[in-house]
Amino acid sequence: SIVPPPSVVRPPPVKKMAPSATRVSARVAAARVAAKPRPKLVAKKVAAKPRPKVAAKKVALRPPAVPPAADLSVPGVGWTSGALHPSLYPYGRRGAADRYGNMRRWIGTGGEGWSRIGDGDPLDDVHQGSSGGGAVAARKNEVDEDGLTEAQSVKALIAQLCEAFYHREWATGTGGGISIRTASNRVFVAPSGLMKENMTAEDMFELDMQGTVVQPPVTPGLRLSACTPLWYVVYGARPSAKAVIHTHSLHAVLATMLDKTETAPCLRLSHLEMLKGVGGHAYDDVLEVPIIDNRPNEGLLAAQLTRALAAYPKANACLVRRHGLYVWGDSWEQAKCQAEAFDYLFEAAVKMNSLGFDAGAPPRGGTYRTAELQPDPSATHPPKREAPHAPTSEQELPTPAKKRPRPDPPATATNGFNAAKDKDNKPDMALIPPPLATTTTGRTVPLLPRDSQILLLDIEGCTTAISFVKDVLFPFVTREIDAHAKAISDADAQRHASALTKDADALHAPDQSAARRNVGEACLKIIARALPPREAMVALVRTMMKGDVKATGLKGLQGEMWRAGYDSGELQGHVYPDFKPMMDWCATHNVRIAIYSSGSIGAQKLLFGNSDAGDLTPYFCGHFDTTSGPKVQATSYTAIARALGADPQCITFVSDAEAELVAAREAGVGHVIMSVR
Repeated sequence: SIVPPPSVVRPPPVKKMAPSATRVSARVAAARVAAKPRPKLVAKKVAAKPRPKVAAKKVALRPPAVPPAADLSVPGVGWTSGALHPSLYPYGRRGAADRYGNMRRWIGTGGEGWSRIGDGDPLDDVHQGSSGGGAVAARKNEVDEDGLTEAQSVKALIAQLCEAFYHREWATGTGGGISIRTASNRVFVAPSGLMKENMTAEDMFELDMQGTVVQPPVTPGLRLSACTPLWYVVYGARPSAKAVIHTHSLHAVLATMLDKTETAPCLRLSHLEMLKGVGGHAYDDVLEVPIIDNRPNEGLLAAQLTRALAAYPKANACLVRRHGLYVWGDSWEQAKCQAEAFDYLFEAAVKMNSLGFDAGAPPRGGTYRTAELQPDPSATHPPKREAPHAPTSEQELPTPAKKRPRPDPPATATNGFNAAKDKDNKPDMALIPPPLATTTTGRTVPLLPRDSQILLLDIEGCTTAISFVKDVLFPFVTREIDAHAKAISDADAQRHASALTKDADALHAPDQSAARRNVGEACLKIIARALPPREAMVALVRTMMKGDVKATGLKGLQGEMWRAGYDSGELQGHVYPDFKPMMDWCATHNVRIAIYSSGSIGAQKLLFGNSDAGDLTPYFCGHFDTTSGPKVQATSYTAIARALGADPQCITFVSDAEAELVAAREAGVGHVIMSVR
């Protein structure tokens, strides 16, 4: 059937009356109809009359009016507004407002509803206008083109959203709710205890940002939503949030019970296409939705929710165990879209669990970790077709080239390592504070890029504090060198003196820096004095360590002395608290760990074998020092990759030294990451 345009169809005028009068008149009318006796109907045969034949008449059909071409640069155009013919929604926003007495709105027909998930879009200013109330009404104390104030429009919108949530079974039995914060810092809240499908704008509360009721509902006897304290927790912790939705979705409730112990601090989801719907996540990302325990009163959840938002700074939703979901967005449109996406993901997680799948784990098979890692010489661009046409069979479709991560361009001395991008990774590195964190669950460490097979780590400033080396290990050597020289045999003293002499010659080489050449020259003067081996050893060690140089012979002697300190218990290796959880995660995900440090291999094993976190040496697949080459030369990393039997693209190298990262990048290492401690 064809619906006439709005100029033809007009909604019948609505006679406004008190709600009580409407209900009474309806009951009286029903009683009167029921009281009247119904007449008996007697069947009567009537002979059918033949219909006269009418000659066909040609009628010129007027083509339907076509709206002007939509400007797709305007937010919303191309979704619902501007792209649909007006005849498809004869009751526009004005008609809907008349029909409901300015108490409800129709969602998606007014042209202002627009949502975008993400950031950095050129239309952000328009989007913020949407989230701030400009898309649903005028600013405070002003009216829009339909004569509605901000409060009238937002209250009517909440009523309509509550009805929509009721039909999705998110807000049945008076449960659930929504809060919207406008640009004028007014918070509009649905009441508690009312059927969500039967609300009107006159049932809504208007509050300020301090939680004080500015305008109570017109309907008497209503109570403020029990969720109100939680609305303000979200608005305080997420200043950009403009809407918070609370649902009692059964999918959300069951998702909180996937952990049979009911102690997990979060629900982990990965490798689901709908992850793109919650903002800031891709198909193969890991989404973590914090879970807090339920309480008899929702106001008692505020402290838990505050801790969860601090522990999960990227979260835009929070589950309440055996209760439901809180989800928010920087506009009501975004909050609604994300609520729908989360509900889909929770339902998928519950059903996957019933099939024996873990919704938070990567696929068990397929090409997830391998297809994109090995070089593919045949991965070229498919030949261009001379003329586009619809393929007649699958054989006609060109084979797409395998995607490989494109390495960043090599850094130069001018642009440096940090010149391209500046990312704040503090939320990624933050540990979950007790009691939310556990030893087996929760986001306790950052994740590696998915194509990383080997994690190559520096020590100083990465796994171990620089102060431990500078303030503990080095002073131990300078303090104990005299006693050590007296305790060793003549052969060992001669061996160390010879190794230190080679270091002095290398330091004085022309290709060394001026500072290293100065240290080498001072060492050569000591050697020229022809001191006994023990005295020469002590003098050379003090001179080199005072110049803060790193040399092979010196490191061998230092490692020998540190071994004695570790064996006696005087020394204990330091590692950061998040290092062992990171290694546990790597072991779980089949990521190998290796060390590349300027410290000798023996010193590395001593540190990790006697660390304050226990013996960590079983975690490592290899140790490398300067015998593999200087850390600032690309050939060193190529040699390490060859020794590990791995493609450099599959290695992630972490260091606190920019020159080392630049060298690794030049060698083709897949990911180079600067450690900031």
